[in-house]
This record gives sequence, structure tokens and C-alpha cells, in this order.
Amino acid sequence: MADLINKGGMGDGDSARKNEEIRQLARDFFEEIWNKGDESAINKFISVNTFGNDPQFGTGRESFRTKWHEWQIAFPDIHFRIDDVIVEGNQVVTKWHLTGTQTGPLEGQPPSNKRVSVDGVSIDKVEGGQVVSGFDAWDSLNFRKQLGLPL
Repeated sequence: MADLINKGGMGDGDSARKNEEIRQLARDFFEEIWNKGDESAINKFISVNTFGNDPQFGTGRESFRTKWHEWQIAFPDIHFRIDDVIVEGNQVVTKWHLTGTQTGPLEGQPPSNKRVSVDGVSIDKVEGGQVVSGFDAWDSLNFRKQLGLPL
């Protein structure tokens, strides 16, 4: 192990610094975009051509922005608590817990005024200080049940 550290492997200061920058970027992403509701942060953190696994969020920054607006209206008190952040290279895994109260319409359904509480994980690829791709896994079934939305 000492040889790896001395040759710039596991103990490489540049790598540790980059990992910390990406870790902070992930935390700031959720804090600024979701918790603070700062629309301008979308331009800061999401690349123009970003894509993910959720077809409802579509492809690209502007598609994300459209869906973000819907969620801000549906859940004005939305909050993501960050439970863990793991960085490997340019990939970051963020374990989160989402809470919010549906006081606006969602998916064509009227406000339920019900509070939701669900866990999830986001796996994002970061390049040039922006998210270029993402994969979200979360308890959407429980989310829908809590709100009384069609399954």
C-alpha cells in the first residue's frame, strides 16, 4: 500500500482534492436547486445535454428545468436531506431522503395536502463541474401510495 501512495495512487493529493470538490458539488446541487429552489443553480450544475434514466425528466437542461418547475409548484416545501455521498473518479453517489407536502397539482392530480417521506439514491457523472448524466433510484411506489396517486 505504501508503494501505491508514493507513486500517486490511493494517497494522491490531487485525487483527494478532486473527490472533495465533486462531493461538495453533489451537496450543493441538492441544496441550491431543490432545498433553496434556486432556478439559476440549474444552469450552474446541469449540463446543456444532460440525460438520465427517468423519462419524465427527459433529456437536457431545459427538460430538467420544466420538470423542476412542476415539482416546485407541487411541493413548495420540498427538502432533500443528504445522508451520504461517495465519490469514485468522476461519478458520485448521493443517498438522500426527500420530504415535502403536495400543495400543488402533480401529474394532473389536484393537491392532496399530504406529506411525503421517501429515500433514494442518485448516481451522477460529473464533467467540468456539471452533471452530464444521472441515474436515480428511489421508492416511487411508496411515494405514490403516500399521495394517493394511481399506481
